[in-house]
Amino acid sequence: MKKYENTGSKDTRSGFGAGMTELGQKNENVVALCADLIGSLKFDDFKKNHPERFFQIGIAEANMIGIAAGLTIGGKIPFTGTFANFSTGRVYDQIRQSVAYSDKNVKICASHAGLTLGEDGATHQILEDIGLMKMLPGMTVINTCDYNQTKAATIALANHHGPAYLRFGRPVVPNFTPADEPFVIGKAIMLNEGTDVTIIATGHLVWEALIAAEALEAKGISAEVINIHTIKPLDEEAILKSVAKTGCVVTAEEHNILGGLGESVARVLALHNPKPQEFVAVNDSFGESGTPEQLMEKYQLNHQAIVTAVEKVIKRK
Repeated sequence: MKKYENTGSKDTRSGFGAGMTELGQKNENVVALCADLIGSLKFDDFKKNHPERFFQIGIAEANMIGIAAGLTIGGKIPFTGTFANFSTGRVYDQIRQSVAYSDKNVKICASHAGLTLGEDGATHQILEDIGLMKMLPGMTVINTCDYNQTKAATIALANHHGPAYLRFGRPVVPNFTPADEPFVIGKAIMLNEGTDVTIIATGHLVWEALIAAEALEAKGISAEVINIHTIKPLDEEAILKSVAKTGCVVTAEEHNILGGLGESVARVLALHNPKPQEFVAVNDSFGESGTPEQLMEKYQLNHQAIVTAVEKVIKRK
């Protein structure tokens, strides 16, 4: 199998910050709005270099979305930034009415998503945001796996017209995708070719899927690993092509089992080629306080859980 190396662990939110810094230099229509979390969203450089294009809205997320929608009318490309819980759950009505329904060119950028927010606990660990956002007509939904991919996705969104949700995280995670790899919205990335099972992963679970594939190889199981960074629009062709070859699939995500990537994949298979599927996701519960590592282990969102799911689904073929 192809080996991917950790070139130095970084947090994905810093990839967003680096992408915003580059966009600030390249595109004068890009503006940034923040809900009192400049440091957490890594907006520092953008604010310093382009103060006339940075707007500190304060703890008023609904107002931030409304302002962002208005800025698009003048041709600006607004990137809003706050925690994922506040980017979606707190302001869903404003996103639905002022952004999605109106097809406004707003980029909703969300840090601290999922369980790996860690010690801040269940009130901040939103696990249903992908479901909320993918159900909105016309909304693009992206969930990146490392620093490099988050930076590339941020830059790509500036050239993509329409409402979009970009989801990334707080913890330091392996940075393994090539820095020069083009980010194509809606196009899955084949990380490892295999013949026995397809592992479709997104976000922080992509690296865990690669570790699982190595462990499975040692057991004589050939795993195909696909990085689905774009939940919507979903690369149905890549999914169907892979599963037609392997005959079964495991989906892995740091999200509720309801409403996320796994259900999107299941819909595609049900319509075109029903095959056995197992899900690695949070089993319809809220999170709790703990370190990211403790939580990923307790809620079975790691390579061991993926290996177990693979062994289970292969028996169902």
